[in-house]
Order: sequence, then C-alpha cells, then structure tokens
Amino acid sequence: MTDYSLLVPFAPYRPEQLLPYAALTQWSEAHRLWQGQAVLNDPFQDFTHAAACGFRVPAGTGVTLMPQRHPYQAALQAHALAMTSGHSVVAGFGPGAAALQHSLLGAPYPSQLGAVREYVAVMRGLLDKGEVDHVGEYFTCHSQFPAMPRPPVQIGLGVLRPRMARLAGEIADVAITWLTPAPYVRDVVVPALRAGAEAVGRPVPRVTVIVPLALAAADRDPVELAAVSNTGHTMLPHYADMLRRSGIEVTPDDPRGNAAALLGGGAFLYGEPAELTERLREYADAGADEIVLNVTGVHLRYGERASLTELEALLEAVTP
Repeated sequence: MTDYSLLVPFAPYRPEQLLPYAALTQWSEAHRLWQGQAVLNDPFQDFTHAAACGFRVPAGTGVTLMPQRHPYQAALQAHALAMTSGHSVVAGFGPGAAALQHSLLGAPYPSQLGAVREYVAVMRGLLDKGEVDHVGEYFTCHSQFPAMPRPPVQIGLGVLRPRMARLAGEIADVAITWLTPAPYVRDVVVPALRAGAEAVGRPVPRVTVIVPLALAAADRDPVELAAVSNTGHTMLPHYADMLRRSGIEVTPDDPRGNAAALLGGGAFLYGEPAELTERLREYADAGADEIVLNVTGVHLRYGERASLTELEALLEAVTP
C-alpha cells in the first residue's frame, strides 16, 4: 500500500506559517508532513514549534543540506524532534549543489558519495547504537547519545541519479526523490536502490517521491504553474542532468520552455482529479512507497487558502 503525504508548499520564514499544513495532516488521511530546505528558518525547529502548538504529526525533511550542519547536530535535531512530536521522523539529507558547498565550506566535497557515506555513518552510530567513534576524510565524531526510548528516526537520502541511488540502497532507510518522472523512478532509481541493498545484504530502502502537481482549472496556465514551482531546480546542474537522463531537456536561459518540458515529460502533473489519481498510481506501480503531494506552484501563484484547498481535494481523490 502506498502512503500519501503533504509537502509544506513554501519555505516558511515564521514557524506559525506551518501550522495550517500540520493541522491538515493531523486531521486528514495524510501519512506525513514534509518540509524542504528553508533559508530563513530551520525545518526541525518548524516541526518542533508545530508540536508545541498541539499539532504532533510524523515529519520528514526532504532534503536538508549537509553543509549547513555537522552530522552530530543532524542526529541530535532528528532525535529531539521525534521526542518532542511523539511520532516518527524521516531525516532526509543531501550534499546540495557544488556551488553551495563551495560557499559554505570553501570548496566542494572531493567526493559527493564519500561525504554522504561518512555523514550517514555518524548519524547511524548515534541514532541506532548510541555512540560513534569516527575519523574520516570529511567528518570526525567521538560521542555518545544517552539511551532512551523514542519514536523511530529514519535516515533519508536525496536521490536523483544512479550512483546516489545505489549508495542509498547500501546505507539509507529512505530514498527521497524530487521532480523525477515515474518511468525514471521505475527504470533507474529503484533498480539502483535494489542493487545497492543486495550488495550489502540489507532490505531495499523505502522510496518517497515528492511530486509537483496542480489540479486543472479554466483560469490556470499549467506551464506557468510548472515554471513557478520548479524553475529554480531546472537551473541546478544535478537536476538538469537527472531530467536529461529521463528524456527531459532543460536549458539555463528558457524557463518557460523548461516548464513546458516538465509537463510534457511527466515531471510536473496537471489535470482533473481522476487523471491525477491515475498519474500518481504510476508512481506506486514504479515502486514508490510514499507519494508526497507538492502544490508549490499553486501556493506561489494563488496563496495559502488555494494551496490548502488544493491539498484537501487531492487527498480526497487519492485516499477515498
């Protein structure tokens, strides 16, 4: 059975902005509330604020950027959120773009996969074993967590391309994709995850797909909604490479053309409720265990009331 979850469709700059979406998650059939990386606010703090206001829901970060925090801090924040909310947490991380790494660390990671492997090793030792004694090329940590019962914390990795998917199969609990068409999940992501898991003799991680979409309406321009939602991603080299691998060509100087390509290639979904339900079922058939409804385009174009109404309608369609 595939779970359906919600994404906060913007980057909050005040934690109370999260509350309507936490309330919708708590009162609906939604499985989990997700938040992407934020610049002016921290997703772990946002979810903690929601819990303190009485909206205690399963949470996911998809994905928080590694250069912004040491893996000890990452493990501590995920642990603290699980304790505060009383629910499971998917702590999703990724290395981010090379330009971000350079701006925060002075240079990109010499090996993206090597840095991710070490980051997860430190987090895993602290969260699962209560201690870690790690000296690596990228991270060092000699520390312990006091043993205490808490809801599960699952370590997620942002996955776009085959090598990261294979690594996620080896070390992660959850593989998190963003903007990946269903055939690409089926033909590229899932086989690489399975190969990585089989190589080390562990279960294949759960697959969470964050899918940008919008309901059709007479006054809406689907290309505009796709552009508002995803132009920033199409300008990043690692997203552009993933999209090309999936058969979607994007360029740095044609945002509207890129948006049209996302629509045509199935990376952004648009249609009536029955059509979107069928398109989302393709992700489930491709191997997705959890589908996260992302209405960022609707929110940025029409506002909070429209995005909440949209999410309610989508949940009603996909979780009868």
